[in-house]
Amino acid sequence: MRIGDAAAAAGTTPRALRFYEQRGLLPPPRRTASGQREYGEPELSRLRVIRELLALGFTVQDLHDVADRLDELSPGAAPRCSPGGMVDRRLTALDKEIGRLTELRENLAQKAYGTT
Repeated sequence: MRIGDAAAAAGTTPRALRFYEQRGLLPPPRRTASGQREYGEPELSRLRVIRELLALGFTVQDLHDVADRLDELSPGAAPRCSPGGMVDRRLTALDKEIGRLTELRENLAQKAYGTT
């Protein structure tokens, strides 16, 4: 299938597919004789995994760092890792951001209403 159909099937845009390819998340697809990209089920599966992981809060850089293992995941499968791995690092970053936002909220509420 061509890039527009593949993007629609994965819930994204053709521009995003080209971006994932440029960033090394998606291997360069096969090309037709006229040079158009062609995608099959393996690429769609990988695209779905990429989209799910991005939706979980992973960054493009996170996925780039493990791009060689993305095909080991299937859509809907939770990523497994050892302590200190990608999931643990992301959870730590989210916890820090939650703490920062909680403190920001408390400061704003205190200044605005004199309460927390």
